[in-house]
Amino acid sequence: MVLFFALVFLAVAIAGTTAFVIFWPLALVHLRDRHPDVRAHLGDAAFADPRALWWLLSMKYREVRDAGFTGLATPAMISLSCIVLGLTMAGLLWLWSVAFPEIGA
Repeated sequence: MVLFFALVFLAVAIAGTTAFVIFWPLALVHLRDRHPDVRAHLGDAAFADPRALWWLLSMKYREVRDAGFTGLATPAMISLSCIVLGLTMAGLLWLWSVAFPEIGA
């Protein structure tokens, strides 16, 4: 049963990845077109830059007062949270099933 829930959390991470791949590039294009100073602050490779991802995850994107941008960045932040939470929980449950095999069955 534990491994089943680990797979469920892995599915949550995959769904989060799908949503992230949709919303984060749209948010970055919006920044490029309407807020070049913020885009310059994030850098050229902001899609996979850990600093830019932390900026998104810590919700500092709300400092940009643009409803269109926050409307794209909020789902990207939620999906990034799903990725982190899903992979963390799947890993912890997998470790639990390895450490306690009699419970993981």
